[in-house]
Amino acid sequence: MTPRKPRSTSTAKPARAPEATLERIARETLNIDTLKTRKSDSLDFHDVSVWRLKDALEAAFQAGLSAASNTRSK
Repeated sequence: MTPRKPRSTSTAKPARAPEATLERIARETLNIDTLKTRKSDSLDFHDVSVWRLKDALEAAFQAGLSAASNTRSK
C-alpha cells in the first residue's frame, strides 16, 4: 500500500460569492425576496421544493464556473 500524501493545512477561506449573485438566485429560483435576516420566522424560513433547490444549486454552480472562467481569461 502506498502512503497518502499529507493534506495541505491551509487556513485560507474560499472566496465569498458576490451578494448580488446570491440575492438574484434566491429571488429568481426560490422566490425569496431577500437573504437578509428579518427576525421573523414567517420571513426568515421558507418551504422550498427539492426541484427548486436543485435549480438554485445549479445556478450557483454555473455562476461559479462563469466567475472562474472570467478570472482565467484576464
